[in-house]
Amino acid sequence: MALVLSGERPAAAATINPVTLLVTWFAKARAGRLQRLALENLLELDAHRLDDLGINRADLFDAMQVNNRRPTRLLAERRSHRVD
Repeated sequence: MALVLSGERPAAAATINPVTLLVTWFAKARAGRLQRLALENLLELDAHRLDDLGINRADLFDAMQVNNRRPTRLLAERRSHRVD
């Protein structure tokens, strides 16, 4: 029986499981798709309803940019700046 210190990892734990990587990739892709659909649905609202939510169309277009990793955080920040 081998002694494993707390700072050491067994060799089996260091291996990469391709199934886990695939499942993780699909989960991230699905979450991104659902988020894009939600933002597209918000774009269908009129300006008055968006104003009630504290956002505008420009905020939605900024949130939908490909390089924006956290669109909900961006919308929340913009909304908080308008409300304050």
